[in-house]
Amino acid sequence: MAGAGPDVGTFLAASGHARLEEVLTLREALHAGIPGLDERIKWNAPSLGPDGTDRITFRLQPGDRVELVLHRGTSVRSMDGFAFDDADGLIAWAAPDRGVVVVRDSADLEARLPQIVDTCRRWVEATRD
Repeated sequence: MAGAGPDVGTFLAASGHARLEEVLTLREALHAGIPGLDERIKWNAPSLGPDGTDRITFRLQPGDRVELVLHRGTSVRSMDGFAFDDADGLIAWAAPDRGVVVVRDSADLEARLPQIVDTCRRWVEATRD
């Protein structure tokens, strides 16, 4: 995986996460479907984005959870000119520029994986500074 930090795989392997296979499938699909992602550990989970930024961060706690937090970084940013069209309705919005994609189970991931990757790809493109 281009841009993947070697410590992320080790971190996940040691995590004992109950849904590790789903996490690994989703992580691999994001790297394959979104060119140029860097990856590191943030908030005790993999975080991905272009050029060292964080735009997609896994939420893995509690240990039976698989969610993706789509964000524009840690600080509050101006909404001037920013909008995102969640055409597939995958995102539960916590704020206008921060939302969560929930993966309910492996069947849900299998059914929605292309839409999840496409939404995340468009998010990364929309949030490039």
